[in-house]
Amino acid sequence: MVNGWCKKVHRWFFCSMSQIKSIAVFCGSSSGNDMVFAHQAAELGRKIAGKGLHLIYGGASVGLMGTVADAALEAGGKVTGVFPGFLEELEISHKGLTELVITESMHERKMLMNELSEGVIALPGGFGTIEELFEMLTWAQLGLHAKPVGLLNVAGFYDGLCDLTGRMVSAGFLKEENMQLLLVESDIDILLAKMDSYVAPDVAKWLQEYRPVGQGPVGRLE
Repeated sequence: MVNGWCKKVHRWFFCSMSQIKSIAVFCGSSSGNDMVFAHQAAELGRKIAGKGLHLIYGGASVGLMGTVADAALEAGGKVTGVFPGFLEELEISHKGLTELVITESMHERKMLMNELSEGVIALPGGFGTIEELFEMLTWAQLGLHAKPVGLLNVAGFYDGLCDLTGRMVSAGFLKEENMQLLLVESDIDILLAKMDSYVAPDVAKWLQEYRPVGQGPVGRLE
């Protein structure tokens, strides 16, 4: 079963990502305490719209989420929000989007954002942003998608996270090639260019070598 699945993901992982048409942006529902965060969120929204890309995001009207959406809309871009229904009572969903999709759960929200997007960018945010980012990275290393995953490191916000991923490698919990799945840049134009030319690494080999405990050499899903 593992070998058959590996052959399938092997095909996925050599597709070119140079034709990105939509980008999912994960970011905070708060704006943070430094104006640079909102400034860069707005700039990202404008750049995405300016390139004719479709912005997919979490659907809120507040914080960096609202900022990136408003900027993309003002620049003439297409914006789809994906918002969990159980938060509707807070009345923070964005009513001026090109499209607003209401989901039943957070998991369905992430699945739909993944399906609608051909690339991912994380702006500064809290636990939710980090959880979304790392789930996308985990899916990438398992061969469930081959899209570029970008981290916009605004004003060094994610320096500590980058140090942590390096520590994961040095401590033997993460393969160095899997660390390369995360594209980190502080400049929006450079990050978008890297995403546009991205070709995902071939994960088929290490998946084929993986064996569950008790079935030959013990592998690690790193």
